[in-house]
Amino acid sequence: MEKTNVQNLAKILKILVTITFVCNLVLLPMVPGIVGIGAEYGLWGAVEELGMFGPEFGPAFFLAVCWQYLFRVWRSEYTAVLTVFLVTCGACTAMILWQARKVLDTILEGAPFQKKNADSMKWAAVCCFAISGAALVRAVWRLVYFRSPVSLCSYNTFFVPIFAMGGLLCMVMSALFRQAAQMKEENDLTI
Repeated sequence: MEKTNVQNLAKILKILVTITFVCNLVLLPMVPGIVGIGAEYGLWGAVEELGMFGPEFGPAFFLAVCWQYLFRVWRSEYTAVLTVFLVTCGACTAMILWQARKVLDTILEGAPFQKKNADSMKWAAVCCFAISGAALVRAVWRLVYFRSPVSLCSYNTFFVPIFAMGGLLCMVMSALFRQAAQMKEENDLTI
């Protein structure tokens, strides 16, 4: 049977989602080290000081340097909170990407209206709400830590409504998939 345009698009999307998922899993364990390097040198200072992207140094050097800073992030409140926030967001993002792969698998099968898609969308919504909640906690923490409303002008403050809306959208999609699966079951039972 010939694949539809939607299935061809789903195949491409699944490849892109899988690449992103793998990159997420590779970088997630390095987050504490990256935060430690950034706290000590700053972003561009780390690149210049450590030569991370030079041709003579490869990924192995970067991993060695990254793990050297792994335990330094817990010495400062700011870097500890940032590390916990980024690891939480990274784990939730990995879960969202995994759920997206599961939905794309059913589209590739040619049967998207299944209850398991509704469950996948519900898990994606939970992860979106978790990111939104973590961003809210970090935004409030920054407000208290810096004692300045200027700290509210950060990406954390913008993550709260964006991921809350993303969670609501996933809940709506979950309800739609669940309703479509029920209608398909009823339609299959009628003669």
